[in-house]
Amino acid sequence: MAGDIQLTCSDCGQDFTFTAADQAFFQERGYSTPKRCKPCRMAKKNDQGGGGSGYRSAPAQGTPVICSGCGQPTTVPFEPRGDRPVFCRDCYQARKGSGGGGGAGAGSSRGRSRY
Repeated sequence: MAGDIQLTCSDCGQDFTFTAADQAFFQERGYSTPKRCKPCRMAKKNDQGGGGSGYRSAPAQGTPVICSGCGQPTTVPFEPRGDRPVFCRDCYQARKGSGGGGGAGAGSSRGRSRY
């Protein structure tokens, strides 16, 4: 087994020891040699929210667009493709309601009456 290695942290610039036990641990799991000391790794992990949680908050920002129905500025929670109209919440609800959205309800009641 290899001995301890002295490394320099890429964040704080301090030297830290990459012990033989840590080397074995990293090698077992296929991890590369660390670039940061343990305190800086922990700080970076905490800044990122512990992993995937940072990605969940991103869609809340939305994309500013002009509504194709009323022409008012609005924000949508996706990136428009450009080949389809984009509507504000009110225009979308109005179009959705007038598009025969009640058909599923009527179909399910017909289905119940047959049996």
